Amino acid sequence: MSKNYIHSNIRKLRFNADEMTQKDLADKVGVSRQTIVAIEKGKYSPSLELAFKIAQVFDTPIGEVFSYKPDKV
Repeated sequence: MSKNYIHSNIRKLRFNADEMTQKDLADKVGVSRQTIVAIEKGKYSPSLELAFKIAQVFDTPIGEVFSYKPDKV
């Protein structure tokens, strides 16, 4: 059985945004820092609403923030 997951570029985007902290991003989108950590580590897939909020913070298309990468079978 294969596992599917969402990959994020949040860490890179934060670094390019004057090294924004996980806490700063969490505050901007209304979640905990731990949620941002889990998304960055691939342990949690954000809701569609949260994904759009994160993309909006970086003024970046959602497809450049998140990508769907299924594991190989």
